Amino acid sequence: MVELATRRAPAPKAAAWLKVLPPATRFSFNGDATARAAVAPIWGAEFSEEACRANVDSSRATLWLGPDEYLLLDSTANSPEAPAALFDYLENALSGIPHALVDISHRQFALEVTGPQAATILSGACPLDLDLSEFPVGMCTRTVLAKADIVLWRKREDVFHLEVWRSFAGYVSGILTEIAAGL
Repeated sequence: MVELATRRAPAPKAAAWLKVLPPATRFSFNGDATARAAVAPIWGAEFSEEACRANVDSSRATLWLGPDEYLLLDSTANSPEAPAALFDYLENALSGIPHALVDISHRQFALEVTGPQAATILSGACPLDLDLSEFPVGMCTRTVLAKADIVLWRKREDVFHLEVWRSFAGYVSGILTEIAAGL
């Protein structure tokens, strides 16, 4: 088995409105309705058939990123063995079914932007209209924050979850901090 990189959380400057979320298991999953039906009972969180929507069940979430493309998040898996065991379990359920399942746990980390100014802060570097009527609770999408690719998910009216590649940790947190300082 390939050894995974150590999953350490980046350390952006502390702020009441910005925090780094604990390590999580992340899978990139591509599969049609048959593949999703095979994985759903194991994964728990349903697969949205509606574009740009996230579904949550306990500690697991399924984010729709494109036709037959999903980001699977499990926030309880903290040991290095957990992603590999879960990956094997999902792969066994998908045996003989065309799909792609890739463990990307080591590639990225999550930030949470919270508070009454959360949408305003993000709007300073994100081209999306984050008004609640345009980007409602439960919506998720792949987008950019300044020049960094991110996955943005609105968990509550004033809480946003950002999936960011580790190499952009300082850049993304720095841009957000600069925007917040100007408010």
